[in-house]
Amino acid sequence: MSEASPVLEGVFAVHKPIATSSAQALRDLQGYLNPSKTFSPWIAAEKAKRDADAGNGKRRTRKQKQAVQVKLGHGGTLDPLATGVLVVGVGSGTKKLQGFLDCTKVYETVVVFGAASDTYDTEGKVVKRAPYQHVTKDMVEEALKKFRGEIMQKPPIFSALRVQGKRLYEYAREGKEVPIEIQERPVTVSQLDCVEWLEPGTHKYHWPEKEAEEEEKKVADKLLPQLPEDTQATAGQEAQPDTEDLKRKREGSDGPEAKKIKSEGAEAADQAPTVDADAPKEDRGPCPAPAARLRMTVSSGFYVRSLCHDLGAAVGSLGLMAALERSRQGEFELGRNVLEFEDLEKGEDVWGPKLTGLLAQWEKDHPEGQGDHRRISAKRQASPSAEQQRRRNSSSPPA
Repeated sequence: MSEASPVLEGVFAVHKPIATSSAQALRDLQGYLNPSKTFSPWIAAEKAKRDADAGNGKRRTRKQKQAVQVKLGHGGTLDPLATGVLVVGVGSGTKKLQGFLDCTKVYETVVVFGAASDTYDTEGKVVKRAPYQHVTKDMVEEALKKFRGEIMQKPPIFSALRVQGKRLYEYAREGKEVPIEIQERPVTVSQLDCVEWLEPGTHKYHWPEKEAEEEEKKVADKLLPQLPEDTQATAGQEAQPDTEDLKRKREGSDGPEAKKIKSEGAEAADQAPTVDADAPKEDRGPCPAPAARLRMTVSSGFYVRSLCHDLGAAVGSLGLMAALERSRQGEFELGRNVLEFEDLEKGEDVWGPKLTGLLAQWEKDHPEGQGDHRRISAKRQASPSAEQQRRRNSSSPPA
């Protein structure tokens, strides 16, 4: 019996680039794998499997009638705004992806204070603004304590959770209120730290460029945390940049001095000019609000956008997610065993050996996960199909 051709299947991870959805990343990846020599044995094995099924009288589904493509799936969506580890299953490896939905993940994010958006990140529209001059690194680090350990978290309105047969983001896009209250869910945060404090005017992050319509703001206002009256800023306005006096006072965040800073911030907000939301990004200037870079290790079901949103409220302001990177998911970690997307653009001579090595390591670490096509190929070579046997019998001479 001749040795079966190598068929690559299993699980690996790619470094998803920014501004690309997880689904689009798979389509792009498929565009490289389908015509490659590396995955031609997989394509051939799948065609043989379909032919064998047809020979055995099985009715072909609509999908089976389509051109053969390498089967791919991912083990957990990443926002288009996010970069980092995207776990991918190929062939029979797609059956192993459920475990990655439930595993521990490590994220690094940037939260910008002073505004909230309908999507809880910079991809949405601004629905509310709040003072931010009083927010300091000490205040943020103190507030982070309440988000560590076993906590309850409310998913963002822009999420794929279903409520009465409809996804939450569908309600949001239609400007409709969710028919029932969104329930908090238990999540685990085993590590959460502020790894970098970004002073106002010193960072590249900003609030969303678009402002929500008044009706959208009214709907969002019922879902966003309510602020005390003396700290609320008028919607569509932003506070003035820090004065030199406020910058000096930002060093401390405890006691009566901090309360004074907060009060001064509220006064500045009341006197703020209207923001030109339609101004080009390059003309907006540096963001006058502070930002913080956070690193966290969390359980399945955790929403980083919700953390940024809730943290803003916890420091008497508002907050939204301006950047996100998933640096680890399960056993896959950036810089260690993740295929760079830019390697795909360099050609199969570059990505082929790397991906082959990653899948070989997966098979070594998970011997029970050998592919269906391997077993099918071996079985087919060991015994002919019913159609092959029929043809042999019809052409054999009589005894």
